[in-house]
Amino acid sequence: MGAAYSQDLRDRVLAACDRGMPSKEVAEVFQVSRSRVRRVKQRRREHGETGPRKMGGPGPVKLDRARLAELVREHPYATLKELSELLGGDCAQSSICTALKRMKLSFKKRRSMRPSRTGRTSPPGDRPGVTARTNSTRHA
Repeated sequence: MGAAYSQDLRDRVLAACDRGMPSKEVAEVFQVSRSRVRRVKQRRREHGETGPRKMGGPGPVKLDRARLAELVREHPYATLKELSELLGGDCAQSSICTALKRMKLSFKKRRSMRPSRTGRTSPPGDRPGVTARTNSTRHA
């Protein structure tokens, strides 16, 4: 994410526009885009603001880890979605997943599936990277 333009640059752009200089020339002189000049003028006209707005989104959600651990003990097979609903739906499932990992708690991701197992993908004796068709032509 880029940084906001300085207040000094904003003031100089607006002063040049106030003197009657066209936006295209202002953009060339101050080496900013024409859309940047237009938006600075528009914000001053519509909102009376010339400074940069606060950057970034909302801060991190504080998750009650003690409550989460209690819910996992009470509902050991609950999915992330169900845990989120039990917590009141205030936090994202990814936040719950991160908190569970940090607390070193495991959870079952899929309720109705049996545990996965690893099996062979090639018949015994085949070399890696050899397809069935090329393997059968060699032995013929």
